[in-house]
Amino acid sequence: MEGERSAAIRDSLAVGLATAAYGISFGALAVAAGLDVWQTCFLSLVMFTGGSQFALVGVLASGGVAAGGSAIATAAMLGIRNVVYGMRMKPIVDGADEAHGIWRRVAAAWVTIDESTAVALAQSTDRAARIGFWATGITIFVGWNVTTLAGALIGDALGDTKAWGLDAAAAAAFLGLLWPRLKRFQAGAVAVAAAIVATLATPVLMPGLPVLVAAVVAVVVGWFDLFTRRPAA
Repeated sequence: MEGERSAAIRDSLAVGLATAAYGISFGALAVAAGLDVWQTCFLSLVMFTGGSQFALVGVLASGGVAAGGSAIATAAMLGIRNVVYGMRMKPIVDGADEAHGIWRRVAAAWVTIDESTAVALAQSTDRAARIGFWATGITIFVGWNVTTLAGALIGDALGDTKAWGLDAAAAAAFLGLLWPRLKRFQAGAVAVAAAIVATLATPVLMPGLPVLVAAVVAVVVGWFDLFTRRPAA
């Protein structure tokens, strides 16, 4: 039992500290997209979902304030996955005790992200899963907000962030998050189809809208599993 607890904490710290380091990139990229230091920190505090945050500042960087609606819609679409995580994690987080206060439920919802869910589901028992979930979520939440502030201050001190290439770095950072998920042929096909649509739509649509159109294409291709290779009969 103690070994399972130690393993869960070890996994949580390893994943949490590594993930929190990306907050430096987000802070600098958010400032490059036009947000000030306090807006950047507030976004990490209340939004707290890395993929959606990078998507938001990426769209803002390409279209400015005019792309705000598209940026929010894009981030919201990516955040839908957290709802699925929440449904999967609720029985584990609640455990056998059903008497949980509202604040604990709110806290659990706040830290239900890719990493906390992954670490929890990797454990062998429900008790270890709960430890992994909370330890990972809290580690990343604290670390992410601290490194976001550091990155925002660095980006603010640089002055003209475009001179350092940070205006293009948001797309690169988001690609870095996406790349490990492209091992399967279906996932790669979805990414390629969405990229082609976004490229064709960029010259004719307002900034931010090509991302939404590409997202719709990705959902259609992914939902119907159009490119899955099936074994020969």
